Amino acid sequence: MKTNIFKLFTVSLILLLSCSTAQAQFGKRLGKAVENAAKNATVRKAEQKTDEAVSKAIDKATDPDTYKDKDGGESDNRGISTQGKDAPQQGVKAVEMAYAKSDFVPGDEIIFSDDLSNEQMGEFPSQWDLVSGVAEVASVDGQKAIFFAGEAGMVAPLMKNMKNYLPDVFTVEFDLWFNNVEKTKSTGSYQLLFYNANMNERASVQFDSDDVIWRYYTASNERRNGEGKVPETIGWRHISISFNKRAFKVYVDGTRIANIPSMEAPSNLRFVGETWGSSYKFVEYITNVRIAKGAVPLYDRMMTDGKFITYGITFDVGKSTIKPESMGEINRIAKLMQDNPGLKFSVEGHTDSTGNATYNHKLSDERSAAVVAKLVEMGVSKDRLQSAGKGQNSPIADNGTDEGRAKNRRVEFIKIN
Repeated sequence: MKTNIFKLFTVSLILLLSCSTAQAQFGKRLGKAVENAAKNATVRKAEQKTDEAVSKAIDKATDPDTYKDKDGGESDNRGISTQGKDAPQQGVKAVEMAYAKSDFVPGDEIIFSDDLSNEQMGEFPSQWDLVSGVAEVASVDGQKAIFFAGEAGMVAPLMKNMKNYLPDVFTVEFDLWFNNVEKTKSTGSYQLLFYNANMNERASVQFDSDDVIWRYYTASNERRNGEGKVPETIGWRHISISFNKRAFKVYVDGTRIANIPSMEAPSNLRFVGETWGSSYKFVEYITNVRIAKGAVPLYDRMMTDGKFITYGITFDVGKSTIKPESMGEINRIAKLMQDNPGLKFSVEGHTDSTGNATYNHKLSDERSAAVVAKLVEMGVSKDRLQSAGKGQNSPIADNGTDEGRAKNRRVEFIKIN
């Protein structure tokens, strides 16, 4: 009996020691796992903070509104803090990031312009040619525009030579209206088609509610395509396109979506609105169409004429608020002044003759002051700039035509000796 008890005690002791050893080994493994987990957590935390810092930097660069910096102070829309010794360096980086994809500069010589302001509602627009479908002048959101009714409509600017009017350097701008596709339960898109003089399609850009799709032909006649996403928006969008001998770029609301380095040069273009679905509630409108010959370098124009005129700085209707898509041109002017520190300018705002002369003078004065303020905000010394509103008193073209009025709505930079 004693022998059995002793054996039982011995076995229990061995089991206990084995369990203790196993527990100790498990404890060591657990401790190691906890240590590794702690290290991984530290790494993840560091990565998270890095991501947050990068996201914050991008937000600062792209958010036009004022935000709070890390010290609780206010920061302006260039990311330059009003507190902290590192603010200037942060500001330079923010400007580079903010304008990296906002480099559109409209052409200097207007070839075609139509804001439809003189058109009659329900009529076909007088400056256009109907290629197919149905199109008429309508009003949306208080703005006259070309409305495409039915499944497909196609219009082309009315030019002397309908097949060959685009130069080798040009820009196209227009405002495009989108409603909400999902809620209307119908689909559609808007396209801008580019052709050569033989009316062979060379490129197309399709605008949907949340993306842009393009296809184009290279000089060797090879067809290529691409796609870019844009935020889904209900309402007006500003579309800009530039072509420089072979480089083709597309912008939506001032942000570059497509950058095609080599494309065969087109000679003319057409606008197409397409809708599918029985309800036809997906409606498309275009307005403020402007086609212009490509830009001459600012410095060359200034040295030749003692000034330069820009149509790339635009404002909200009846206001002095600078539109976001103007930042490509403003950034270019700021760069010119930074590269040439001896330059001084009088910034003069001009309007067309539409509306009250007194009001136009006041508005042009406020707009020229807004441009000066923006350049100062970007780092140009205030003592190098003056502002002056000229209203409608100095036209450079006939106010009786759409193209003439478009040329008269301008900002001039006059060199001060």
